[in-house]
Amino acid sequence: MLWVEGMVFGKEEDFVVDRFDVAVAEQLKTMDRLLLLQGEIERNEKAIEQLEQLKEEAEKLRKLKEDIEKMKEELAEIQLIFETQTEEAIKSFHLQESI
Repeated sequence: MLWVEGMVFGKEEDFVVDRFDVAVAEQLKTMDRLLLLQGEIERNEKAIEQLEQLKEEAEKLRKLKEDIEKMKEELAEIQLIFETQTEEAIKSFHLQESI
């Protein structure tokens, strides 16, 4: 290769074409990595979205379980009250009968 005042003689054209091919090949590799990474980010963001929805559903489930426990406690209290009232009604009935 011979350089004379900015002019090139010889195989410079081949060298420029080879450099272009290498540059394009590197750019394609970079584009592949970029697309792969973008796809991975999108998949991870969707997974996060799904997990957050599951977290919200789990919170609703926990709240429902708490509500059920409170209702069971209230039910037990009401059953005791009802049993006491039933005993009182029976006692009153027996007292009335004996009079």
